[in-house]
Amino acid sequence: MSQLSVEDEVELQSLLKQLLRSINDRISGAPSTECAEEILLHLEETDKNFHNYEFVKYLRQYVESSLGTVVEEETKSLTKDGQHAIGSGHDTLIHAVTRRTRDSDEYQQMMQTLKNTMILVVESLINKFEEDQLRKEEMHREKQHSQSNSHYSDNCSDSDSSFNQSYAFIRQEHLQALAEKLDSSRPKEVRWEALQALCCAPPSDVLSCESWSSLGRNLCTALTDLDLSDNVLQFIAKSFSSSPLNVTREIYTSLAKSVESSFQSHKLSFPTGSSAIDVNRPEISRLLKQIRLMNDFQKEVTTFWIRHPEKYMEEVIESTFSLLSLHHEHASASPGTEKALEPIHLLALLDIKATWFKKWMHGYYSRTVVLRLLERKYKSLMVAALQQCIHYGESCESFTDETVDTGSAEVQNSGSAQRSVYTGKELEYAFFVHSLCVLGKLLIYANGRKLFPIKVRKRKDPVTVTDLVVILISIMYQHPEPLHNDPSHTDSLSPSGLAMEVLWKLCERTECAAECLYQTPVIETLLAPVIALLTEQQAKLKSPAATLTLIADVLARIANTDRGLSLFLYEKNLVVAHSERTFAAHVIVQFTLRLLDKELSSLSESDMSDMLCGAFIFVCRQIYNTCEGLQVLRPYGLHKAVAAAWKKTSSLSERVPTPVPGAAAGKSTNDLQNMLIWEETLLDSLLNFAATPKGLLLLQQTGAINECVSYMFSRFTKKLQVSRCEKFGYGVMVTQVAATAPGVVALHSSGFVQALVVELWYVLECGSEDVRVVRPRPTPMDPIDRSCLKSFLSLVNLLSSSQSVWELLGRQPLANKSEYTLREMPTSIPDLIDRLIAVNSDAKINSLFHYEQSHTFGLRLLSVLCCNLDSFLLLESQYNICSMLLQSQRENVTELDTNKGEFIIDGLSVERNHVLVRVSVVGGPSERTLPPRALQEGEDPYPWPMFSSYPLPQCYTLEPPKIHHNSQDSELIAFLASPKEPTNQEDWMDICRRHYCRVMTSKPNSILNGNVLADLLEKVVAHLSNSSTECFFSPAQYKAEEKSVKSAAISSVEQLGINTCLRYGSFLKLLKEDAVNDLTLLMKHVKIFLSTQRVKTASELITQQDVYPGHDWLASTVFLIMAGDMERSLSLLLNLSSQLTSAFIWPARIHASVHVPLEVAESGIPPVYWCTAHYVEMLLKAEVPLVHSAFRISGFTPSQTCLHWLTQCFWNYLDWTEICHYVSTCVVMGPDYQVYMCVAIFKHLQPDILQQTQSQELQVFLKEFASSAAYPVLMVACHALSKIKGAPVVFVPTIIPLGYAEEEPIQGFKVSSYLEFMEGLEHRYRSIVLSDMKTICNPVE
Repeated sequence: MSQLSVEDEVELQSLLKQLLRSINDRISGAPSTECAEEILLHLEETDKNFHNYEFVKYLRQYVESSLGTVVEEETKSLTKDGQHAIGSGHDTLIHAVTRRTRDSDEYQQMMQTLKNTMILVVESLINKFEEDQLRKEEMHREKQHSQSNSHYSDNCSDSDSSFNQSYAFIRQEHLQALAEKLDSSRPKEVRWEALQALCCAPPSDVLSCESWSSLGRNLCTALTDLDLSDNVLQFIAKSFSSSPLNVTREIYTSLAKSVESSFQSHKLSFPTGSSAIDVNRPEISRLLKQIRLMNDFQKEVTTFWIRHPEKYMEEVIESTFSLLSLHHEHASASPGTEKALEPIHLLALLDIKATWFKKWMHGYYSRTVVLRLLERKYKSLMVAALQQCIHYGESCESFTDETVDTGSAEVQNSGSAQRSVYTGKELEYAFFVHSLCVLGKLLIYANGRKLFPIKVRKRKDPVTVTDLVVILISIMYQHPEPLHNDPSHTDSLSPSGLAMEVLWKLCERTECAAECLYQTPVIETLLAPVIALLTEQQAKLKSPAATLTLIADVLARIANTDRGLSLFLYEKNLVVAHSERTFAAHVIVQFTLRLLDKELSSLSESDMSDMLCGAFIFVCRQIYNTCEGLQVLRPYGLHKAVAAAWKKTSSLSERVPTPVPGAAAGKSTNDLQNMLIWEETLLDSLLNFAATPKGLLLLQQTGAINECVSYMFSRFTKKLQVSRCEKFGYGVMVTQVAATAPGVVALHSSGFVQALVVELWYVLECGSEDVRVVRPRPTPMDPIDRSCLKSFLSLVNLLSSSQSVWELLGRQPLANKSEYTLREMPTSIPDLIDRLIAVNSDAKINSLFHYEQSHTFGLRLLSVLCCNLDSFLLLESQYNICSMLLQSQRENVTELDTNKGEFIIDGLSVERNHVLVRVSVVGGPSERTLPPRALQEGEDPYPWPMFSSYPLPQCYTLEPPKIHHNSQDSELIAFLASPKEPTNQEDWMDICRRHYCRVMTSKPNSILNGNVLADLLEKVVAHLSNSSTECFFSPAQYKAEEKSVKSAAISSVEQLGINTCLRYGSFLKLLKEDAVNDLTLLMKHVKIFLSTQRVKTASELITQQDVYPGHDWLASTVFLIMAGDMERSLSLLLNLSSQLTSAFIWPARIHASVHVPLEVAESGIPPVYWCTAHYVEMLLKAEVPLVHSAFRISGFTPSQTCLHWLTQCFWNYLDWTEICHYVSTCVVMGPDYQVYMCVAIFKHLQPDILQQTQSQELQVFLKEFASSAAYPVLMVACHALSKIKGAPVVFVPTIIPLGYAEEEPIQGFKVSSYLEFMEGLEHRYRSIVLSDMKTICNPVE
């Protein structure tokens, strides 16, 4: 088949056309000719239908007919001698046949014939295409001439893609001819035809042609012609979408210059009065289309200009600014002339919110150039924008309501329907919106704010950033709400909405807010209407309720930041009556109280809506949910006012009749709905008092704590945020509430505790059984699997306080059933202890699906609970925890029937051993050793001895530090021994404090002698108790008969506490063997004395019944300081009871005391929590802010930790020396030193706290910094293999800390090392802390 017939050529034309139509989308989407060629070359790889095309089938058939014989002959020639067997050499055979075939004469002839034929086919197709195009142009021309006034239709819409129209490749000669035809001297029809042809050509070919320079000039000239402009824009649109920036920036700058010259030459007038501008006018429509195309390019160019040199981007930006700054020159040159329509007006209509500018300012790459050009060459743009905002703000006061309605509303609705006519006011408003958005974006960035101050016309002083913010607030006052009630109406372009949007963005950025918002003029402007209403003046507001609501929104966002809160609390930046200056926080809370009481005569009743009141309560909430804010607002009694409003609303909502199903929704239904919303708002506001320790006391005093906690639980289960200003959930608040007896009771009654237990059991025992198992669940290598960690932390937060443990476990026996069903789930804390901790029967073991993991979890939880000594005493007295653990250890041996069996070392036995040592040995970090929970490498994986009976092995107790008796400070001893005291009582204490500070800082070990310390405390306490000015409580009048004292009963908890104290005293070698009688007698005396100091409460709290819930650790500490001398100890305690210090360092003394109001005594919240812990949190935020933030993030609270430490007088956390220093420092230096010492400890722990926060294990560190135990089965296996092989076989698991510093002693802390730091805190905060401590007798007023 050497030649193709004419019929074959015709068939090939048809098949080729069919192929091109099939792949038209692929070719038309190619940005250049080269790309189109690449698509065709790789079509077989990319098109799954390639072999189904008729053209491809034809070519395959042609190749087979031409080369079939050649291929067969070559194959036979290569295989006849067996040179290439079919198999491994098959590929080699194919390559050989292919090579010989391509070298054959038949192949060369076939390719030459095919090439010549295809050239003829393609040329024929091109000729036919050109003929078709000319025919179409002729028909189009005839059609255009037949229609009057519509010669050239608008086909440059940006919604049309330049690639949706077919085009042919064009030759350079043709482009040169088109360039000549586009010359302005040619007739319009010729130029129009050239443009039509140009639009059909690939933009890449046109832009890369040699005659582009002249072609570009001619295109710019054609832009000014109304009849040709649309075609030019169509070509430019195609170029923008398919060309690189180095080409498009030239087209863009040319377009910008063309638009600029059009505005300069035409000088279109700006509509004034009732006149309007019609955008369908040819000259306006032409400019609008050109600016629209520019705006589209402005918004898209940011996605790719970073890939090109900066000069290209700078040309685009500068040409834009040059165009937009055009009007300023004319205005400044001839201000008295008629105002002209300017490019910025049309751009504002097209992109009213300045999206183009926001995109340019988003990236640093372009923002730098924009700000540099604005500063150096185009500051007039900012002047015009600022002038427009000022003009609008000033005109608002003179415009009537109807005028303003028209000016803003019509522009707002312009997007919903096609409009063509705009009034002058609407254009001015669009320009205002555009200017406001531009200025708002500039204010966000530091270099943008550096462009201020700006000098504008009709203003004496330049406009600063603060001035601009004040202008925005004033505009917000004039238009506080959308002006239309139509639901479809959008308020996104309302003046107040735009101003608020800018203010919100300023509030979100710390540095930006500090420069723009935290300024006295801004705060004065914001609160001016509030002050006016408070002073019974008439505020000039168009809509008071809406305006005040917006004000409250901004104030809340400011108060939510530390700097803004400080501004409200501590800066007198507001002028009220008689030129008196006051704090913003005071003005806000006073106004809120007046709103709650509806006592603002200047406001109508409709204006004083619940929504407005709730908005200002929300502002106050940002203040009182911080310790420092509550300190300022507490005197106003806001909690009482909110609680009263809630009770009133709650009673009213109960009276509203219940709607009947099917009945029409009437007024009562709407009223009920509004009341319920208002009731929830008030409950939410009350709940947020619980964010601080003292706020929790105030909440408890309102009587609404149960309802608030129930409301919190309902939101907590839905995983809702606390508020729009809070970054975290309810974790901190739950922890704060759970630290107190009434709080944990409220949590229990709300269902929170049950939900927590059920969720834990589901994760621990049930798992996701209903989920299809794709792969086996991995064997947990940690004692607490990560899936259970969240529940574990929640339980720790819940049970951290001994008061919580007493309320949830007190008088609650364990079930100890003989049988447990597999579906039986625990629903309470006693149930959890029964199933996970007290696993002392086969029934309990068999009821657990994951016995080792679940029991390990329970033992870990027990270990955390026992860190709190009072919690341990309750567990031991009720459940005999130690006996149960010892029995489990006895049963965990290799030979159970004999006494010679060895302990089996597994995860449970190691965990039990750790707990037994922890609860049996008392001491600080240098006084006891706790065995680890992990195996060790070496010959003996677990070298620590286990035991199943007392006494403990000696290795768990360390030698107490030796006290050098001959190193006492002679000057201090002489001072204490001196019988003479100065005539001035205060002088003696001042001298004593100086001696104490000198000795502590210079010779920290010199007062460790028991006698010296005892003498110091006796002298100081006796001196203070004999001074009428120093006695805070009435002196103790205690006389008890010996017979009644000896017959007094000691509870099991108290007896266990006595035994613990005796063990510690014996270890320290401070007590004699017969000290048990003296200590018991002392405890009875103290118990009888304190019983006379307590009120008889009607509280249902377990912790408020009968006696103090726990052991008196301060009395035990004093007994040890006095070396077991009962008489001296009792005398010291009785004298101390008259001092203010006793209310804080002696929790048993102030428990349900007669010296505090009955309501506070019955609350069950101790002063060490609502006063000491409150100020610890407040001082942490100011002095150790990183630690405060770490607690906030973790969901844990410093107050819980402080309550734990202080309640047990730092036993098990500090060495005996530092415990003595703690007591002596608080007695000698003052009760506020209790606060300072806690802050000092947190400062000491800061590196560890920050490290654990980063790894999300702060609670782990603050409770039990423990290592992971290996999985039980693997531990047993390793231990057995070690026995068999005679060499250690150790399994080393991945160790993940899972415990908390509340369980770990405070390592390395010395009171003497931080005394100077504490003195600095005293100097700065004593006036606040000590003054509030003295209000203990009336803390809620």
